[in-house]
Amino acid sequence: MGFKFSHLYTPPEVNPVTFKARSIPFFNPRDVYGRVFFFSWFGFMIAFWAWYTFPPLVANSNIVSPVATLLVRLVAGPLCDQFGPRKVFGGLLLVGAIPLGLAPLVHNATGLYVSRFFIGILGGSLVPCQVWSTGFFDKNVVGTANALTGGFGTAGGGITYFIMPAVYDALIGSGHTSGQAWRLTFLVPLAMAITTGVALIVLCPDSPTGKWSERHLHGQTNTEPETETDAEKTSVVDIPGQITDKPTPSPTKWKNTSRAIETPDLEAGHQLPPPDKPSPTTIPSTIAAAQNEVIQPPTARDLVRIACSPQTAFHTLTYLCSFGTELAVNMVLSSYYAKNFPMLGQTAAANWAAMFGFLNFVTRPLGGVVSDLLYGAFGGSLWAKKAWLVACVGAAGVVMIVVGRLDPHDQGVMFGLTALVAMFVQAGNGANFSLLPHVHPTRNGVLSGFTGAGGNLGGVLFSIVFRFMDSGTNYAKGFWVIGVINLVVAVGVCWIPPLPKGQVGGR
Repeated sequence: MGFKFSHLYTPPEVNPVTFKARSIPFFNPRDVYGRVFFFSWFGFMIAFWAWYTFPPLVANSNIVSPVATLLVRLVAGPLCDQFGPRKVFGGLLLVGAIPLGLAPLVHNATGLYVSRFFIGILGGSLVPCQVWSTGFFDKNVVGTANALTGGFGTAGGGITYFIMPAVYDALIGSGHTSGQAWRLTFLVPLAMAITTGVALIVLCPDSPTGKWSERHLHGQTNTEPETETDAEKTSVVDIPGQITDKPTPSPTKWKNTSRAIETPDLEAGHQLPPPDKPSPTTIPSTIAAAQNEVIQPPTARDLVRIACSPQTAFHTLTYLCSFGTELAVNMVLSSYYAKNFPMLGQTAAANWAAMFGFLNFVTRPLGGVVSDLLYGAFGGSLWAKKAWLVACVGAAGVVMIVVGRLDPHDQGVMFGLTALVAMFVQAGNGANFSLLPHVHPTRNGVLSGFTGAGGNLGGVLFSIVFRFMDSGTNYAKGFWVIGVINLVVAVGVCWIPPLPKGQVGGR
């Protein structure tokens, strides 16, 4: 299914078995798929903005918050599989709003660390964001959808560097003292977090079939329609993701040996294939493919099995490198610029450092788009997606080593190299969550939780690396040490197959 500009605003064609969209209605929030897509990225952006509220205002508590987020992501993954990502997403925004609202009461260092720890709850929203997006978009675009929602959301870390100081300056200009202005700035992300959390719970469904308890209804339609014409007898429906028939906007009712199930009440304009009778050879694969995507509540045995899976190690370690590098660099880049280019001043250095986060608008989506293109070009090969992810992690390591060894004092060289670092680590983030939905599709939340937590663990470890390089002053040495770690991981995990043994085809 090739890309058309109209896909950005028209209701998407829907896979008739899984009811997942085969294009992304980016500019159509009235459509249910467009609405879920919007709240996936916007909710994560608000969460990321609120999560990063402290750094532009108060520094040196940067390791505490990622630790909390690591723990929340580990818990959020199984909760998504149990209760649905929409409820978990909204819950994290609303619960995270509590410490955010209490942050203005901080008066000492201990209070700052406690506040930042609990605000880290908001950073856990990556997991439901990606699980929710995966549930609504078919395998031909799931990498792009996840990369866009994750990339736009993560860009909130750059937005906060502009919004929070601007709000602070405006409050100072209106006559508030410095202490009052610092505290009042938190009202802005607080209001946005609460509003967004309530809105996505009220306005969006759990799954394409509606309620989370009804997510299993897809794939249960039988192969024999209630009425059939001679013309219909000649048509064939391919396996999911390869629909070749002309679409029709009307839903179809099918017979079932035990009950009659209608397709969900899709909004007007959604395109479903006509009521064709599948050929006998495609019936088992069609139903099996759909059932293989139904998320199941995880058991303790599932958690252990997935935790011990080589594929989980692959995704966790690569995300540890890519997102962990991004987090750690975000935390020190302003200080690194200020050290190498003192003429910039602290404000200008912070603004240039914020561009590292802003590149997520382009570079993380790029990782998902390229992954989907490679997947299509190589006939649905998951090795192609995996090779792209490993290449991103390895390339990021090489550029980090170059930055560290050169320690550039030319602004053009420095800004150009850090932009390359951003491109590869952020593209690696997008590539990771493009491959991930194929791996353990019935426990997607659990794997997403492990992977997301790995990213935060990397942020903590790499922040410690920067902290211990000549007492936190040798940023260049920190860059090349982290670069070497990225390279070692890329080589060390390249042998792991993209799918668990015995699983055929993935999603």
